[in-house]
Amino acid sequence: MVEIGDKAPEVELLDTERKPVKTSDFKGKTAVLAFFPGAFTGTCTKEMCRFRDDLSKFENLDSSVFGISVDSPFSNKSFKSQSNLNFPILSDYSRSAVKAFGIELPNFASMNGYTAAKRSVFVLDKDGIIRWKWVSDNPGVEPNYEDVKQAVEKARAS
Repeated sequence: MVEIGDKAPEVELLDTERKPVKTSDFKGKTAVLAFFPGAFTGTCTKEMCRFRDDLSKFENLDSSVFGISVDSPFSNKSFKSQSNLNFPILSDYSRSAVKAFGIELPNFASMNGYTAAKRSVFVLDKDGIIRWKWVSDNPGVEPNYEDVKQAVEKARAS
């Protein structure tokens, strides 16, 4: 698993329009990478909607929020639309990011062989260095959103 102080792994994901997005594209701004297990599930919807509702707080700190799941870009597009999400939702359908970050959640929802992302939040500074992380083994637990905001404030200062 990646640790605080590590450079974020270079991975390529697809946005909801199937355009490639690399983690190196986040450089220059503080970035919040919010990995979630599955679109349209209760806690994931609640979490992404909370980031939606708090987005102006992050933008005021010159930071960007990215939601990331292993769902297809097509599913993520529908999820983004249905939930009125106002930030990018990225697809890690190949599981390259969950492997690189060390946050694989095997046999998600009792589906043998189905690997999702552990609910995780990483805050990257403008140089792509991980300045804060939160990883839950329980997919039903949300992050402390105030802690995320404070981590962004600290990452901006570093």
